[in-house]
Amino acid sequence: MNPRLLVLAATLAGCATSPEDTAAATPPDVDAPDAPGPWAVGHGTDTIHDVGETGRSVSLDFWYPAHSDDTDGSDPTEYLLQGIFALPAELAFEGPPGASIDAPLVVFSHGYQSINIQSASMVETLASHGFVVVAPNHSGNTQEDPSDDFDTAASRRVPDVEAVLDWAAQLPEDSVLSGQIDTSRVGVSGHSFGGMTALGVGAGWAGAEALPEVDALMPISAVVDGDLQQDERPSDNAGFTSEALGTVTQPVLLLGGTEDEVVPVENNALAYDELTAAASVVRVDIIGANHTHFANVCDIGELLLELGVAIEDWEALGAGALVEPYTDTCTGDAFPIEEAARLQNLYAVAFFRQQLLDEADYGWWLTAEAAETEAAVSLWAR
Repeated sequence: MNPRLLVLAATLAGCATSPEDTAAATPPDVDAPDAPGPWAVGHGTDTIHDVGETGRSVSLDFWYPAHSDDTDGSDPTEYLLQGIFALPAELAFEGPPGASIDAPLVVFSHGYQSINIQSASMVETLASHGFVVVAPNHSGNTQEDPSDDFDTAASRRVPDVEAVLDWAAQLPEDSVLSGQIDTSRVGVSGHSFGGMTALGVGAGWAGAEALPEVDALMPISAVVDGDLQQDERPSDNAGFTSEALGTVTQPVLLLGGTEDEVVPVENNALAYDELTAAASVVRVDIIGANHTHFANVCDIGELLLELGVAIEDWEALGAGALVEPYTDTCTGDAFPIEEAARLQNLYAVAFFRQQLLDEADYGWWLTAEAAETEAAVSLWAR
């Protein structure tokens, strides 16, 4: 039997909590991590040029803390989709002055051939809790430009994150983010292929070296063992070896859904056991969530329906790839998308506030005892 699968079997044989565990005490008296934080949210865009090679540009969306009084003259953000539709933001406003709080930086990496605003609720919520969040569109591996093959796309991911870190450290004085970012406190998160990007930042990936200047990693539904992936790709880059995972030293939070058939949550079970050198590891399984519960497919689908575009017409608009995820994630007896978003926000905020803002109270939410208060959560921590 595959030794990695033996590790998996041993991990799954355990329980997130033991029968002797009792309900957790009252949560700490701090800003709730599953609700917007104390800051208003500003949004902007930029582009980095000559990334990895001459002529390759990577566009960025970024979110940052702002004072609510400074948003009065700003327009609410709308995220342009395929150059046709605009998805209204929940919290963000265009271009207000930053709050000048020396905020930690979180880089968010999107999924394979996806879009960088795919997890807008999470990145906006993080900004409202005092973080600057930057999401690159990984050129050659986006919804609009899927030209790279798998290995090329993988080889560019970690260098793209490094390019974002360099950009953040060299902002011009006229940037709305100038003087707003503490580049000595950095986290990386991502979903699916972006989750592999986050792991690759710690372990190295597809020929790219690890980035030791990054302080915390939050992979969401990342492929760890290519043999467990439904959409198998004939590549050495479709997973991570035990040896590579054993070199990760940053704190790691692994998030996934138990009904994920694209990247089964067993990948997180393997990673949890093999991240032997990590400063800490938390594994969170959302019971009932699938792969796209961690993206905003429901928001986009509902927008199309509200605009009078029936599901059977999405293919003609170039949105045919949305049909199955929308049906599986947003209709019928699917796990409630609002609850999936709340839980994703809760763990992202708690983890990054604990690790990047040194706010120890947020560690309360990262314990198995606290997870007992959530009906749809299993949590392991060490």
